[in-house]
Amino acid sequence: MEKNIECFHEATFIDQNGHPRTSRVPVVQELARQGINYLPKRFISVNHNDPIESSTVQHVSTTLPIINVVKLRSGSEPDEGRVKELAKLASVVKEWGLFLVTEHGIGSDMLNGIKDVVKGFFSLSFQEKKQCVGSYVSVDNMGYGRNFVKSEDQPLDWIDRLTIKAAPAPKGEDKELNVWPQRPPNFREVIENYVKEARNVLDELLIALAEALALESHVFLKHFDYNNSEINVRINYYPPCPRPDLALGLTPHTDASALTLLMQFETTGGLQILKDRKWLTVPWTDDALLINVGDLLEIKSNGRLKSPWHRVVTQLNVERFSVALFYNPPSRAEIEPEPIEDLVPGDGGFKKVVVSDYLQHLYAISPTKEKQAIMYAKV
Repeated sequence: MEKNIECFHEATFIDQNGHPRTSRVPVVQELARQGINYLPKRFISVNHNDPIESSTVQHVSTTLPIINVVKLRSGSEPDEGRVKELAKLASVVKEWGLFLVTEHGIGSDMLNGIKDVVKGFFSLSFQEKKQCVGSYVSVDNMGYGRNFVKSEDQPLDWIDRLTIKAAPAPKGEDKELNVWPQRPPNFREVIENYVKEARNVLDELLIALAEALALESHVFLKHFDYNNSEINVRINYYPPCPRPDLALGLTPHTDASALTLLMQFETTGGLQILKDRKWLTVPWTDDALLINVGDLLEIKSNGRLKSPWHRVVTQLNVERFSVALFYNPPSRAEIEPEPIEDLVPGDGGFKKVVVSDYLQHLYAISPTKEKQAIMYAKV
């Protein structure tokens, strides 16, 4: 018999009859704190009859090729060294849709500060967390709680998360909302400083990715306006799970971004991507950050780059934290794909989309069982 769970997130959704509903979602961190030794039915998500789900999970024996950001910078390396690093970047991003970076310029003190405030927030009781952080009124998928809950029957992810719009600054009805955690007291300062440094890295990588594809250097970056481009920060906490064989930390998906920058700490081994119909555990060194291609960059590159279908698995006796920065052009910006001269007629390609229209579509249909949202932008 299942224990009585007292701590819940509330998630609102519209049911099949068009009526608003509210679902009470158990807080997985509190389940873990209770020492729960069974998996509540709502969290059972792995279907062993699915040929993809039942595929052997493979662990890559070597790490991903690591991109040295310093070597990508013009003038910092001899031309030959930079060309080689760009070629390595092109190879790994085309094969995986993601890559690791080092020598990125974000100092270890700053990264350790991120770890401290994130762990400080999640060390609070559920009631303390709810009291010290507000929520947005008009922005989907924001605040402390759950996201993409569409029905009472939907399998739930084994995750607690906090999502914040870090840029641009809130306006209108959101301006006065207390959406940043008040505890730890330096939480906002630490995250905003990190976002500022991360934006510089992401801008450099947008230029490098264009050059690696033999495109004009600013074809990607030109869509990013410092005052209006959006950076959302999602902080994920994956507690120990009593049945890692049955639960997922994060349902398979692609990122609704141009680029995503991800750091993780406490443990590795949670992130997997689907490649050749096999789930592969992403090899990840402790000193590297991970860059993930999002749907918007797949559209802008006209399919030269692919956003990877990925998920997070749970683990039995360890907890895992990750901090993801989702970097997007302004919401009303139009993304027009770069032409491909040798595109075979009938092979398709992508059409021009407005960023907010695409995101609204993705949020409306998520979660999906396969990479479906991107079809919205196909010719």
